[in-house]
Amino acid sequence: MIIAIDGPAASGKGTLARRIAARYGLHHLDTGLLYRAVAKAVLDAGHAADDAAHAAAAAAAIDPEKFDEGALKAQAVTEASSVVAAIPQVRQALLDYQRAFAARPPGAVLDGRDIGTVIAPAADVKLFVTASPQVRAARRVAEQKARGVRADERDVLADLLRRDQRDSKREAAPLKPAADAHLLDTTHLDIDAAFRAAVAIIEAVRTGRKRG
Repeated sequence: MIIAIDGPAASGKGTLARRIAARYGLHHLDTGLLYRAVAKAVLDAGHAADDAAHAAAAAAAIDPEKFDEGALKAQAVTEASSVVAAIPQVRQALLDYQRAFAARPPGAVLDGRDIGTVIAPAADVKLFVTASPQVRAARRVAEQKARGVRADERDVLADLLRRDQRDSKREAAPLKPAADAHLLDTTHLDIDAAFRAAVAIIEAVRTGRKRG
């Protein structure tokens, strides 16, 4: 079973994806970490995030086994990741890895921004997770504070809105719900309620297919 979970930053899709993967015994891939790793490699090498040639080379060379998630969550990397993610050569370089991961038995949960539309268009279940920008900003601030990082909610909100604009307007695999995706708005849901809602959707789809 392949479950595709898409949505904007801080919508809750990553936490949901991890819990859903554990619930169904599936592999999990946070595809955003791939783009963060590319961004970090480009920045560490002293190049600009929009340097297509160096970003594509970094994408071709990344090793997910060596990821340091803490370092990949740094604010500079976060901002640069949506820049490199808009580079078509980078997305193409990471395409095969993501599709191969999705095909691993017994299945996988992938979260990102183009899973249901590009990476796994034939996924068994597609969720598009969203929440209001203000709620997402508050969640991101809470995450950063938990890591000991000071953050201003107004600045975080501005960053999120810029990323939303960049992600949804880019030519290569823009952020948008797949035509057959199930919308899950988590604005007024805590993680437990959102998880229950997601599982209900997944079970409804599975039951419907069994009956069919």
